[in-house]
Amino acid sequence: MPTSMQSSCHNRLLAALSPPDFALLQPDLTTVPLRLGAVLIKAHAPIPRVYFVEDGILSGIALAADGGQIELALIGREGMIGTPVLLGTDRTPHEGRVQANGYAWCMHADALRAALRSSPTLHALLLRYVQALTIQIGCTALANSLYRLPQRLARWLLMCHDRTEGDELPTTHQFLSLMLGVNRPGLTAAVSVFERSGMIRRQRGIITIRDRAALLAAAGASYGAPEAEYARLIAGPAESQA
Repeated sequence: MPTSMQSSCHNRLLAALSPPDFALLQPDLTTVPLRLGAVLIKAHAPIPRVYFVEDGILSGIALAADGGQIELALIGREGMIGTPVLLGTDRTPHEGRVQANGYAWCMHADALRAALRSSPTLHALLLRYVQALTIQIGCTALANSLYRLPQRLARWLLMCHDRTEGDELPTTHQFLSLMLGVNRPGLTAAVSVFERSGMIRRQRGIITIRDRAALLAAAGASYGAPEAEYARLIAGPAESQA
């Protein structure tokens, strides 16, 4: 991937890097497919590689000792997975899982560590992304605690829509109930209300966004803070989007 191709990167972190910082990463970046359900970051295990998403969606998932799990964060082309490497550690109790098919730029964690040591500006930009991701995780906890299921569902759909080309979101009710930490019957009822109102259309394995403005109204204050923080913190071509 020549440096001249940096401007064509869909990943907004790579696009936002200065040319010298991009050149540090370039020799070690390779493309890999993202397959639905694949676990890229295993809980409590060393992180061998980091991934800058070009297309597709990843989920950061908290795992409980009794088998319970809930989604902490969504990562798409605005970000990367493997952020513990940026913070000087090699593992996490959380899991990084592919939620929607696509592909990513992948590099070995040791290669990224070497690049970080070589460039304070590279490290600073990626740490700003960690801040934006931390805000997203905090807002997810806030939404799960304070907002009713319709608002949380609208927020999740908007966040997936932000990270998807087009209006079709590949997902199932079972997966949605797991990610939102709610029972499936309650989720099915909420999805049905959204469909009757014309906000979405559902088919087997796919939810199509039909009225984003109505979803924004339904989400209310539960959506927007992480997106604004990303726009504030990450410079470059995608500064106004998240």
